[in-house]
Amino acid sequence: MEGILDPRRRRFIAPTRIVWISEAGVAGSQNLLSDDLTACTLSPGGDAPAAILLDFGRELHGGVRLDVPNSPAARSVRVRVRFGESVSEAMGETTPDHATHDWEIKAAWFGRTDVGDTGFRFVRIDLLDTDAPLILRQVTAIALEYDLEYQGAFECSDERINEIWRVGARTVHLCMQDHLWDGIKRDRLVWIGDMHPETMVVSAIHGAHPIVPASLDKVRDETPLPEWMNGISSYSLWWIIIQRDWYRYHGDLAYLQQQRAYLLDLLALVESKVDAEGREHLDGGRFLEWPTSVDPTATDAGLQAMTALALRAGAELCVIVGESEAAARANAVAARVEACPTIPTVSKQANALLVLAGLADAEATNAAILARDPDRNLSTFYGYYILQARAQAGDVAGGLDLLRSYWGAMLDLGATAFWEDFHIEWAENATRIDELPQPGKHDIHAEYGDFCYKGLRHSLCHGWAAGPTAWLMEHVLGVTPAAPGFAQVSIKPNLGNLQYARGSVPTPHGLIHVSHTLGIDGGVETVLGLPEGVALAS
Repeated sequence: MEGILDPRRRRFIAPTRIVWISEAGVAGSQNLLSDDLTACTLSPGGDAPAAILLDFGRELHGGVRLDVPNSPAARSVRVRVRFGESVSEAMGETTPDHATHDWEIKAAWFGRTDVGDTGFRFVRIDLLDTDAPLILRQVTAIALEYDLEYQGAFECSDERINEIWRVGARTVHLCMQDHLWDGIKRDRLVWIGDMHPETMVVSAIHGAHPIVPASLDKVRDETPLPEWMNGISSYSLWWIIIQRDWYRYHGDLAYLQQQRAYLLDLLALVESKVDAEGREHLDGGRFLEWPTSVDPTATDAGLQAMTALALRAGAELCVIVGESEAAARANAVAARVEACPTIPTVSKQANALLVLAGLADAEATNAAILARDPDRNLSTFYGYYILQARAQAGDVAGGLDLLRSYWGAMLDLGATAFWEDFHIEWAENATRIDELPQPGKHDIHAEYGDFCYKGLRHSLCHGWAAGPTAWLMEHVLGVTPAAPGFAQVSIKPNLGNLQYARGSVPTPHGLIHVSHTLGIDGGVETVLGLPEGVALAS
């Protein structure tokens, strides 16, 4: 039989609660929460359609199944089905955008009707027929996702941090669909720059999952040089950095060799955009991420740092594939970039990149910029690089506090996946996403958002926001590869303000198990289990 087998699995999930029912026309709504198949009935005749809003307990990707045992009219009944990542979205008027969230269908009688393909947690069902009731024996979510047993694990003395780790892991898991998507409601496609935090989470939780190279190759094959990936110059730089990090973690030389020709030509293109003084002049879309897009100083400083990072990463890869002359050229241009005076900016995101590129002092930048009002003026995407820069400054405790206050605030608002963007000010007097909008309080999903994600278009499951999950493995557990594919491992724990942390990290050789406990003398006691083939770096 021809065709391609979908590697994802369908899982049927029952609703966990009834959020709302219309004033009239609904009987037996609680039956939908039981497994005894007792029916719920939506009847016509009221001033407004009989309707019910269901909560499936957490963010899902897929659709719903309506199980209709019979129909007194002996025919299919017209219904409206609305999906929402928040209660507000499911109760609102939505328009098609990447995935359709609002459907009018006929629910087959004596049968089952499947509808929807989007990201959601809440589903509202309205009866549209005016002369026949809708009898529902069951309404189940159809969750479409990879059936994955997590290899990586993390647990520490702070349950709020544990929940942030789990939600980050779940966010990326949901975005692992036909490729590694940006978001499951939107954008249901590969944005290569946005994929770097997701790649780090995949490596930390699932090891060398083939969805990452498939996504890298998809964008490469769709981008003949001299075009920039996704039309954005920095995104081609991210492709180089992801290739370097993927090789560090998994050591797949055969895959890296397949990138040789494209990598060499891309590096030559990047080098051609650097002038004699070392200033980058990248064309195409000059962009880091949305919140910094209105600040030219942030974009210019950030691209200078990214150019250095990508050239150094590309030089590493060239050495590995035996292209020593190309490596020397990339390193020489990178040295010019690094010697060029940086553009002053107050942007936390750009300053984090400058630290990671070695163009700014980590401790001074952390004290002057990153640790000032730490949960303000940042983003869920570049928050990962701010965390990395703060760890480089030795401020893991400050990074943990940032997780608690910033990513934790999304949890306090009902998040079960991390959002495309978030500003801590949004939380002030705001309704949780799992509650009906309340008079006198802000509807956080409908009222906020910016740029391409205003209001209900805002994605509440975006893989780029999951960086804390990888960061905790790298800097609290302190487990990173010291040689490609973990032939050697570096173990440098930093408990910050935690009492203990333990977990496991997947490698091509098997799982590394590690446990760190704060001793009575203030030192960290470590118990380490290494698989055969992994040596501890000196």
